[in-house]
Amino acid sequence: MDIAFVCIMGIGTVFVGLICLILLTSIMSKVCKMFAKPEKEAAKPAPAKASAQAPANAGAPIQNKQEIVAGVCAVIAEELGTDVSNIKVTSFKRV
Repeated sequence: MDIAFVCIMGIGTVFVGLICLILLTSIMSKVCKMFAKPEKEAAKPAPAKASAQAPANAGAPIQNKQEIVAGVCAVIAEELGTDVSNIKVTSFKRV
């Protein structure tokens, strides 16, 4: 057998197989869409207005402040490659 013939047949087989896979997935997608329940359209929210106003809960105290500080310290320690005990928090406030 000629080497070129074998290469062409191999490449042709691969592409025919890929085309069959594409057709099969397209058909299965359409079949699944036919049997799927129609989804209700969610109400689209109005676009948010860009404003420099503070959030509504800006004056409220931070809930679980110790947990938030511990999480922030753990992230900083991980990024710096050090231990959490080497980090001292002097102030923590909402920005």
